[in-house]
Amino acid sequence: MDRTGVIYTDESLVGAEITLTNCDREPIHIPGLIQPYGFLLCLHEQTRRVVQASANTQELLGIAAENLIGQGLDCLFEPARLVDIEAQLTTLAEGHRLVGVRLDKVTGQPFYKLILHRFDDLLWLEFEPVAETTDGPLNLPSLNDALGQMLAAASVVEFCAYAVQQVREITGFDRVMAYRFAEDESGEVVAEARHPDLEPFLGLHYPATDIPKQARAMYLKNWLRFIPDVDYVPVPLVPVRNPASQRPPDMTYSVLRSVSPIHVEYLKNMGVGATMTISLIRDGQLWGLLVCHHYAPRLVSYELRDLCQFIGKTFSALLKSKEQADDFAYQLRLREHQARLFGLLAEFPDFRKALYDHLPVVKDVFDCGGVLVSFDGELAAYGSTPTAPQMREIVEWLSKHATGELFHTNSYARHNPAGVAVRSVASGILAIRLDRAAGDFIIWLRPEVLQTVTWAGQQQKAEVMKDGQLHLSPRHSFAAWSESVENTAEAWKPIEVEAAEEIRLRIADIRLKLFNEIQARALQLSRLNAELERSNDELDSFAYVASHDLKEPLRGIHNYSIFLLEDYADKLDSDGVDKLQTLVRLSQRMESLIESLLQLSRVGRLEPDVQEVDLNTILAEAMEILQPRLEQTGTRVTVAHPLPTVQADPVRLREVFNNLLTNAMRYNDSAVKTVEIGVAPAGVISPRGSISPAAFHVLFVRDNGIGIDSRHHESIFKIFKRLHSQDKYGGGTGAGLAIVKKMIEKSGGQLWVESQPAQGATFFFSLPKYTS
Repeated sequence: MDRTGVIYTDESLVGAEITLTNCDREPIHIPGLIQPYGFLLCLHEQTRRVVQASANTQELLGIAAENLIGQGLDCLFEPARLVDIEAQLTTLAEGHRLVGVRLDKVTGQPFYKLILHRFDDLLWLEFEPVAETTDGPLNLPSLNDALGQMLAAASVVEFCAYAVQQVREITGFDRVMAYRFAEDESGEVVAEARHPDLEPFLGLHYPATDIPKQARAMYLKNWLRFIPDVDYVPVPLVPVRNPASQRPPDMTYSVLRSVSPIHVEYLKNMGVGATMTISLIRDGQLWGLLVCHHYAPRLVSYELRDLCQFIGKTFSALLKSKEQADDFAYQLRLREHQARLFGLLAEFPDFRKALYDHLPVVKDVFDCGGVLVSFDGELAAYGSTPTAPQMREIVEWLSKHATGELFHTNSYARHNPAGVAVRSVASGILAIRLDRAAGDFIIWLRPEVLQTVTWAGQQQKAEVMKDGQLHLSPRHSFAAWSESVENTAEAWKPIEVEAAEEIRLRIADIRLKLFNEIQARALQLSRLNAELERSNDELDSFAYVASHDLKEPLRGIHNYSIFLLEDYADKLDSDGVDKLQTLVRLSQRMESLIESLLQLSRVGRLEPDVQEVDLNTILAEAMEILQPRLEQTGTRVTVAHPLPTVQADPVRLREVFNNLLTNAMRYNDSAVKTVEIGVAPAGVISPRGSISPAAFHVLFVRDNGIGIDSRHHESIFKIFKRLHSQDKYGGGTGAGLAIVKKMIEKSGGQLWVESQPAQGATFFFSLPKYTS
């Protein structure tokens, strides 16, 4: 036995202080000690005689432990009660069984709870006095509701939250936490129920060293560990070694078993006065713990502890289904983000533009800090990412060292020492290669774990020094842990790696499809160019025929109709005269239609003569031509501000103003006709989207005419489209606005209208700014 009272079979630990360097070898299952809130008797399985007893029987029973050795239970119980206890012992297994008894032959002793189990070739009888506690009656309806909430929980975190709340309501502990282990056996507080005056521990992490391996093994065997007072003085067994085996008995399932001094020291350093721990087990592995803390001694009855153990076992039985629900929910969320990305890739002809313009969507496919997209040496990034030179270094390293089409790691620094410099944002890398020759990648990044979590060691008391030795405390254990896991990110899940591969394959399919389409389009374009040349020749021939062969006989029809009216009108009746007049009108209209069609055809076929154009000069020239008509209609034209200089074809711009001003005069029945011309204010948006103010001027021509219903705002720009009959508003062919629209679009701009009936119309058009 060393100076802490612990019995060791490992000779290297005898007489040694337990520290972080050797606590994994501490034989906590055979301490030879109990906690003093009860007493213990170990019976020989066959003889039912006491072979070992705890040294505190003198204090609790008035009988020295040495005097109990070799005795039967008849020294404590009357024969009738012995029959009941013997019946329990006969069918006893390793699991605990509770019996309420009174020590009939010990005067003045209280009513005891007798906790029985069989293990290590011994019958274990542990006695807890029924003390006056604050335990109230169990609220079964509340428990039933709580279990219902646990069953209905939609996620593991919600599941944990219900469990800790219920355990706290049952036991009255100041704080109850759900503690989940990670793959490296460190842990995180994922749920907490606490007294409102206490600081929260939710989200804190603890290193693996805080729970040594042998303690984890014990938690797998014994579901519950209880310490009602951390300041207890351990009580040894008498004798320490089992006479039959000549070693301390294995106390794995003992309720009163004394705990590791290092654990007690740890609790004291946290200010804890009492604690209870319930195992959470999934598929035979320790998943986590329900950890209860009280900041003063607290004795919780065995019945309530057993109920908490039931909650822990219920939790463990349901845990797998809750985790599967979490996995499914994450998988569903991942698939939704993936589908959104695939939708963008399908929507945009250039998938690279889809990626560059929608980087948040690319990043959100996975739980990560940032994303890099690299194509043809061009880098784009979103989220928490390294500097541009560091990003290029990552791409270059991947180009040289990532041999496959997909690379992932949770510790880039282990592969490349330069990764230490970017560990705060890029300890984890998931990369898909899109083009081996060009070094094109999509790279998702995860930060170092130490950058994203709060470790309990940073908030607890400082290290404890005893005899020049550094003993276990939260801060010291944190330091040991952080050194071992730095430069490490959260690992990529298999489903994430699988999804990344699907994204790579989808983009590869798109690239192959685009390549094939480009090849097909090139071939088709070659054929179309040949056809277009032939078509242009035919169009030129058509223009000649339309302007010469068609117009010439049309003029003959028109002229002879006039001659007939002049020479024979007096010989015809009124009906004949009307028919000839109609023929004259129709021939004139047909000539106008042919001329408009020719003009539209010329706009489409001939490239504009783009040059520097002063719009003030062009407008003045157009108004000079229209001056007689302006005076005739009494139309007043004002220019809001001097007009800018643009890059356009001056002849076509003159035609634009001519058409828009003619329409403003024609479709206007106001007593005073007005037309305003100017530059539109910034922020004007066309129906096809915003216009870059850096590249284009937006101008307007506004009148106070009859206006246009919104349902016709698109159709008025179609060839030969009129909203009124020929006899209204001066006739016309309906080709003017179609010609204006084609002229503006051939200059690179847009044309649209804003108008309502009886409220006038404003025609907007954009033109490229002049750049010297």
